[in-house]
Amino acid sequence: MMSLESRERTLADYARIALTLPGTHLPWLVQGRNAALERFAQSGYPTVRDEDWKYTNVSRIERQAFVALTAADADVEGADALLQSLAPDREAGHWLVFVNGRYAPALSRLQPLPDGVVLGSLEQALTQAPEPLQPYLIDRAGQTVFGELNTAFMADGAWLHVPRDTVITQPIHLLFLTTQSGVAIYPRNLLVAESGARATVVEHYAGVENAAYLTNAVTQIFTAGNASIEHYKLQQESAQAFHIAGIHAQQKQDSSVESHSISLGALLTRNDITTRFDATGCEVTLNGLYLVGGRQHVDNHTRVDHASPSGTSNEYYRGVMDGASRAVFNGKVIVHPGAQKTNAHQSNHNLLLSREAEVDTKPQLEIYADDVQCTHGATIGQIDDEQRFYLRSRGIEDAMAQSLLVHAFAHDVIERIRLQSLRQRLEQILFARLPQGERIRELT
Repeated sequence: MMSLESRERTLADYARIALTLPGTHLPWLVQGRNAALERFAQSGYPTVRDEDWKYTNVSRIERQAFVALTAADADVEGADALLQSLAPDREAGHWLVFVNGRYAPALSRLQPLPDGVVLGSLEQALTQAPEPLQPYLIDRAGQTVFGELNTAFMADGAWLHVPRDTVITQPIHLLFLTTQSGVAIYPRNLLVAESGARATVVEHYAGVENAAYLTNAVTQIFTAGNASIEHYKLQQESAQAFHIAGIHAQQKQDSSVESHSISLGALLTRNDITTRFDATGCEVTLNGLYLVGGRQHVDNHTRVDHASPSGTSNEYYRGVMDGASRAVFNGKVIVHPGAQKTNAHQSNHNLLLSREAEVDTKPQLEIYADDVQCTHGATIGQIDDEQRFYLRSRGIEDAMAQSLLVHAFAHDVIERIRLQSLRQRLEQILFARLPQGERIRELT
């Protein structure tokens, strides 16, 4: 159970900033914030006694007492150097940069957009034109306790609305930078694609080195009939940061969602990714890669609700663990009654590079229909001795052989990324992490 002190501290933090949050003039939003905070107050932070948090202890977040920032506190000082290291060239595509949880227009770059497209700051939309947000923003589908906190504290994020049959050809980059320690950031991103619309969104999180802070982010995706959202999330938080995030999609007939989740940074990471098929013919692809070491902890929970017939879901997660790191994967696919002609495939593969690394993996299928094709599986192992011996027998030293095998293992997910600029960036990150990365770069 959450301590009384922690509960009162969270409630006091909300009371301190409540009147500074956007949308205080909107009764539906104020009511939604208060209801979310009350649900949090009733349940408290999750504990390892909760089945969905059995292997992930978040008591360190509770003890840290991170405080939410007001707009006046969200200083952009120190963001330039971090921005240049992550995105030196922002001429291509659309770039929305957020610093310490608030939109930074001076650092952002937007190219001309097709007629009718709305792309900008959620805070500005809540202030200037909130009506289109109401059907989506307080939707609770897939939310965890941390999602309730995000609803209460959310101050800014990205708002994207793509009208019917509109295609945004250039990728939209959402870059969230944190430069302060001791703070809690609550981004809320809302992505809506009307019938036949298409868009690609890259969501990227990073912080200054050794800063200790909490990112509690929620991204909601709504796709109407025959719409498509291609979504990439790259998490490169500070080594002392905590990153809790939810990505929740709701899909209509013949719509498509792709989610590629890459977890590299943070001391503790939790990703909850869900989607629900509310009509026939929906497709979803969930790919993930996590590379962790030291005492990092990463937890990926996914859920696909096949609530309608003729849906297709493909899920492919891979992880590489070194040091005393720990990973958790829990993937759940539910085929509801009447969801005939469902095609669902799920796999999780893990590579342990040290004896101290640990993985808990639990792929799950719940099937309540009889005309389906569903598979799932998981593996946990170390470097294959036969593969290592094969490389050694051809004159490749042991360190190089191991780096080649790790590269091949991780690259299997990276090559599934269709956005070339992001795929190349991940390749560079992987090369930098491997002991023989530069030599492998020369060979590829």
